[in-house]
Amino acid sequence: MKSLIITCILFLSLFQTSYSQETNKLDDKGQRHGLWKGTYTESKRPRYEGTFDHGKETGTFKFFDDTKELKVIATRDFSAKDGSAYTTFFDQKGNKVSEGKEVNKLYEGEWKYYHLESKEIMTVEKYSKGKLNGARKVFYRSGKIAEEANYKDGIKNGPYKKYSEKGAVLEDATYKNGEFDGAVIYNDDAGKTVKGQFKNGKKSGIWKYYENGKLVKEENPNKPVREKFKIDSKNKGARKLPQNAPANK
Repeated sequence: MKSLIITCILFLSLFQTSYSQETNKLDDKGQRHGLWKGTYTESKRPRYEGTFDHGKETGTFKFFDDTKELKVIATRDFSAKDGSAYTTFFDQKGNKVSEGKEVNKLYEGEWKYYHLESKEIMTVEKYSKGKLNGARKVFYRSGKIAEEANYKDGIKNGPYKKYSEKGAVLEDATYKNGEFDGAVIYNDDAGKTVKGQFKNGKKSGIWKYYENGKLVKEENPNKPVREKFKIDSKNKGARKLPQNAPANK
């Protein structure tokens, strides 16, 4: 019985040695070739596996989480053979988190992000060399648009709109170099509206406040607020003086 156990151990050892020789190999130029497997430094659990063709990734690479379950948390598909990889990220339950193309490990083109544990798209972004460029859209779970923004070299530039799930425009503004610039309108579901201007990220000019379409207030944020005359409820018709105003003698 003991000799049988020893024989089995030797066989497994030889098998593992033979198998390891078939992975993580280099070609005569020192480039990765064939099946490669990486491990986490501390746990020694599998981190990734994929195939190289004389230094170039081919096919689909799989990346695992650092747990005993070895859940696939990402894949990178190199089948396009143009130096790009179509990358997909997953949560622990196998649901897609995001997906899109990478070139030199930088985001490129359209990327999609999904609502938590859902197949519904939450965000669509466009990239160029790892930076946001172009339209970025955010959606409610219902599929209706929630936000629309524009970017240039990773910085918000151009028109921006925010919507309620019913389709009402809650915010209509313009950005320049990541700051508000130009006319802006804010609305809420209670019928209140605010209209004003920004210049280089700061409020400018006259700001107007409406309730149900009626103008109820105007202010200039760049000038001191002056006290308005009010009606004294105890003495109707009398003017209520601003606080600290000198009394007439």
